[in-house]
Amino acid sequence: MMRIIFSTLLAGFVFCACQQEKPDAALNYPLMEVQYPETKTVDQTDDYHGTSVADPYRWLEADTAADVGQWVKTQNTVSFGYLEKIPFRKQIQDRLTELVNYPRYSSPFQAGEYYFFYKNDGLQNQSVIYIQKGLNGKPEVFIDPNKMSKEGTTAINIIGISDDDKYLAYSRQEAGSDWAEIHAMEIATKRKLPDVLKWVKFSGAEWHKDGFFYSRYPAPPPGSELSGNNQYHSVYYHKLGDDQSKDKLVYEDRKNPNMYHNCSITEDNKYIILYAAPGTDGYAVYYRELDKDGPFKVLFEGYANKSSVVHHHNGKFLVQTDIDAPKYRLVEVDPAKPQKENWKEIIPEADDLLQSVGTGGGKLFANYLKNATDRYYQLEYDGSGKKEIQLPGLGSAGGFGAREKYKTLFYTFTSFIYPSTIFKYDVETGKSEPFFKSELKFNPEDYTEKQVFYKSKDGTEVSMFLVHRKDLKMNGQNPCYLYGYGGFNVSLTPSFSATRLPLLENGGVFAMPNLRGGGEYGEEWHKAGMLLNKQNVFDDFISAAEYLIAQKYTAKEKLAIAGGSNGGLLVGACMTQRPDLFAVAFPAVGVMDMLRYHKFTVGKGWIPEYGASDDPKHFKNLLSYSPLHNLKEGVAYPATLITTADHDDRVVPAHSFKFAAQLQKMHKGKSPVLIRIETNAGHGAGKPIAKVIEEQADIWSFLFYNTNSPVKYLAN
Repeated sequence: MMRIIFSTLLAGFVFCACQQEKPDAALNYPLMEVQYPETKTVDQTDDYHGTSVADPYRWLEADTAADVGQWVKTQNTVSFGYLEKIPFRKQIQDRLTELVNYPRYSSPFQAGEYYFFYKNDGLQNQSVIYIQKGLNGKPEVFIDPNKMSKEGTTAINIIGISDDDKYLAYSRQEAGSDWAEIHAMEIATKRKLPDVLKWVKFSGAEWHKDGFFYSRYPAPPPGSELSGNNQYHSVYYHKLGDDQSKDKLVYEDRKNPNMYHNCSITEDNKYIILYAAPGTDGYAVYYRELDKDGPFKVLFEGYANKSSVVHHHNGKFLVQTDIDAPKYRLVEVDPAKPQKENWKEIIPEADDLLQSVGTGGGKLFANYLKNATDRYYQLEYDGSGKKEIQLPGLGSAGGFGAREKYKTLFYTFTSFIYPSTIFKYDVETGKSEPFFKSELKFNPEDYTEKQVFYKSKDGTEVSMFLVHRKDLKMNGQNPCYLYGYGGFNVSLTPSFSATRLPLLENGGVFAMPNLRGGGEYGEEWHKAGMLLNKQNVFDDFISAAEYLIAQKYTAKEKLAIAGGSNGGLLVGACMTQRPDLFAVAFPAVGVMDMLRYHKFTVGKGWIPEYGASDDPKHFKNLLSYSPLHNLKEGVAYPATLITTADHDDRVVPAHSFKFAAQLQKMHKGKSPVLIRIETNAGHGAGKPIAKVIEEQADIWSFLFYNTNSPVKYLAN
C-alpha cells in the first residue's frame, strides 16, 4: 500500500530534552514529538439503511492519483524521520542481518529422476530454485528470481509439473502483487518456453496431456489493476505452445461474477474436480470425467460446508469434509451414488482437529492438530494400518505429499525455538532421518516455549503460546509482543523466526493466543469468531493481554499488540476499544474500513467471514467494531506504527491510509502515530529479505523505544 514528500513546515519531528538513564536502570528515552502533515478532507457522506456515515478521507482510495502519491511521500518523510532518530535502530538492523544470514532450504520434491528445492544462502532477497539428478546429484540453479529485478521483488513459485515429468509451470509475481503470470519450462534442458499467461490470481497449474488447467480474470481496465473489483474468475485450459488468446474456456459463471473457481485433477487422470466458492468459507464441488466434454456434475452442493477431494481410488472419491463433523473426517464417496447415506467412513471425526489428509507413496497421511500442535499418522486408503509418525517434539510439521510411485518423502518440523529442519521419510519402513538442519547463531537452550490457558470475557478457555528467556524475571517489567489473527479458519501454530530473536535477546516475551475465528479447534471454534460473533475475537485478545499483565509477564506500559491483514483489523479494533491497555500497536496491512472493504479487488470474498454493510444486520455489527469508524476525538491511543505497501492488492492500502489520517487527527497525547508505507511491495508474500530486515528493525526499535525498554545493542 503506497508513495512520496511535502514541506518540512508541515511534516516534521521535534526532540524533547529529556534525561536518558543507563540501560540497566528505569529508562526514560527522549520524547520525540511528531508534527503530523495536514491531511485534507472531502465532503463525503454515505447513507447506510438510514444511518449517515461520513467518509472525509475517501480521496485516499484513489491509489494512482497524484495527490495520494504526495500524501504517501509526506507521511513516509515523517515516519522515517522519527525512526531514524531511534538511537539503537542501526544496531538492531545489524543484528537482524547477522541472525538472518544462514542457509535455508525447502523440502525437496521429486519429478521423475530430478529433485527440486528452494534455497536461500542467507541474505538473498528471494530463494533460488535448484535442480539435481537423484538425491546424490550436484545441485544446479534452475531459476534465480534475484536476477529478474534490480530490487529483488520478483517472486517465483513452481505450481505444477507435467505427468511425464518433462515440463513445469511456474508463477511470476512482481512487487508483492497478487497478480501473477504463468510461464513454462522444459525440465531436462532448463529451456524457457514462450508461453506467458497473464491476469492470473489464486491458481495452480493442473497438467493434463500437452497442457494445463488454470484460473484467471479478464484483463482489468488500465489504472485499476491494484484496486479495481475483480470479477469472473474462470477456469481455462492452455495447450503448450499456444498463445493465451487460444486458451479454451472450461468453466465460468456469468450469473455470479463474484464467485471463485479452481480445479484439480485426480492423480489417476480420470476426473477434473471443480471448486466454486463465493468467498473464503464454504464452497460447492463438481466433477467431470477428463476424457469427456459436457457439463460438470454436482458432488457437493454449496456453500455451507467445506469438502475436498483428496484422492480417487478404485472408482471412489476420498473426501475430507466437515459435513456432520466440525472437526472433519474422511469419507469414501461413490460418484454414481454421491448421497450422504451411501458414504463409507474411512477416518471418523475425533476429539482433535483433522486438519488435512494428503497422499504420498500410495498411503494416506492424516494431520491432526492437538492444542495447536501437529500430529501425523500414516494409513492405508481404507483407513487401516494407522501408525503415528514420531515427530521431534511438539511443534509444526508439514510435507509427506508426493505421487503414488515415489516412496521417499520429505517433511519439515519447527517450533518457536527449534529452527526448521527437513527430514527424509521412508514410506515402507516408516522411519525418519534428518536431511537438512539449519545452522545459525542461536542457542535454543537459553529459551523456553510453553502453552498456557486463560479465560476470555465470556468464560471460554483460550490457549496461548509464550516464548522467552529461561532466566526472565516475572516482575511485570518485560516488553511483550502479543501477536494474533483470529479469523478465516486459519490456525496459528509454533514456528521459528530469526527476526523474532532481538525481542527475546533483550528480555522480551513473545505471546501468541489461538483466538476464536481461527481453525485450531475446528469449525465450531471458527464460527464462534466470525460474522455476528466477531467481537469474541477481540475479547479473546484483550483477555490475553490482561492475563499477561496479571501474571506479571509484562505491564500495560510494556505491552505491544501486533497482527497483519485480518490481524491488522484485530489490532485496530482492540486499540480503539481498549486504548488504555496497550503501550504500542502494530496494525499491518489491516482491514480497517469494514463498511467498504468488499468494494476493492478480492474483498468481496471475505463477506462469508465478516458480512457486508449492504445488509442492515451486518452493517450494525460491522460499524460497532470497524477501526476507522470507532476512533474518538481526544483519546490517548497507544504509540502506533501502521505498516502497509503500495502494491498490496489483497487489502488495498486505502484501509491503512484512511485509518492513519483519522488516528492522527483524533489522537490526544505525545505517543507517535506513524504510517510506514513500503514501495514495490505487497501484502507480504515474496517480500525481499532486505525489506524484511529493514521493516523488522523499525518494528523492534519502535517497540523498545516506546516501552522504555533497555536494548543491549545500544552503543555506550
